[in-house]
Amino acid sequence: MGAQQVAERFAELYGAQPEGVWAAPGRVNLIGEHTDYNDGFVMPFALPHQALAAVSRRTDGVLRLHSAEVEGGITELRLDGLTPQGDENWTAYPAGVVWALREAGHAITGADVHLSSTVPTGAGLSSSAALEVVIALAMNDLYGLGLPRWKLARLCQRAENVYAGAPTGIMDQTASACCEQGHALFLDTRDLSQRQIPFDLAAEGLRLLVVDTQVKHAHSGGEYGKRRAGCEKGAALLGVDALRDVPYAGLDEALARLGDEEEVVRLVRHVVTEDHRVERVVDLLRSGETRAIGPVLTEGHASLRDDFRISCPELDLVVDTALATGALGARMTGGGFGGSAIVLAEATDVDTLTKAVEEAFATSGFTAPRLFEATPSPGAHRLH
Repeated sequence: MGAQQVAERFAELYGAQPEGVWAAPGRVNLIGEHTDYNDGFVMPFALPHQALAAVSRRTDGVLRLHSAEVEGGITELRLDGLTPQGDENWTAYPAGVVWALREAGHAITGADVHLSSTVPTGAGLSSSAALEVVIALAMNDLYGLGLPRWKLARLCQRAENVYAGAPTGIMDQTASACCEQGHALFLDTRDLSQRQIPFDLAAEGLRLLVVDTQVKHAHSGGEYGKRRAGCEKGAALLGVDALRDVPYAGLDEALARLGDEEEVVRLVRHVVTEDHRVERVVDLLRSGETRAIGPVLTEGHASLRDDFRISCPELDLVVDTALATGALGARMTGGGFGGSAIVLAEATDVDTLTKAVEEAFATSGFTAPRLFEATPSPGAHRLH
């Protein structure tokens, strides 16, 4: 749906035109998985898929929410009754942002909201972050808060961590809020410093395919939290603030100090080598060696599969099939336990790769995957 259709539906629901329409994208993470909550490096870019929100202010302390993708009517909430982890529905994400803004001292007095999103849910493409950021940007504009994009991302992360109860890092919200068209975002999650790295695949005859395995995952589930706790344990055992502080050149020494803590060893090894992979990809892209990032992506998948142990048979099948069919590189992307994989390929090989992956899924008896091309797109912005 476009801005006009979202605005028209808002008018049908609430009996008046909205004050504006905003958009915020989902994201694909090119490289840098499970590094963000370890103060490390990530490199996402925004997708053309986005969440749209038509919004108007209220003055009576009421938040009314409606989604085009969810059956049912308008959900009405009292702002003074918003309670962290008291909502297990989709409304926790937009309501959590309003809660976080008010907790930070911003005088939000209510809103009417109609949402529509094309970001696939449960696919590891940050559908929840898109919902959060589009609400944050709308509130920032409507209430004249004057908050910079990075601060909006921080408040959205707090909404997801505290209000929705999902222990995610800062990458997803920052990508949705700050990415630029035709670029990947090199983000240092410790100080939130950013660099926009040119990433124009089409100009080089390349494509990046996203393969949504249709295996749903949920960040608020226990396995994600276990990995995060294990990383924090590793940092504590090594006497550092975060695993980002373990130098790649000193990795073997650090792992030896962990002794027989086998699970912690695996987690630490992944995070330290993944940070190094992000830096390698940045260097390769800046020197114009785009095709050379393929093997680095594939290394990242092996690390997520073997050390972090968050892959699944469907994700492994995508990667193995793509590589066997001539892809330059492939890996799972997102939090894991399902979701999506990305495949870097020559443009001329896309049809062959697509057919091979679809046939492999059919042969294995898996649900048919959804494949689409990922083009680096703009971050959150006002449409109307």
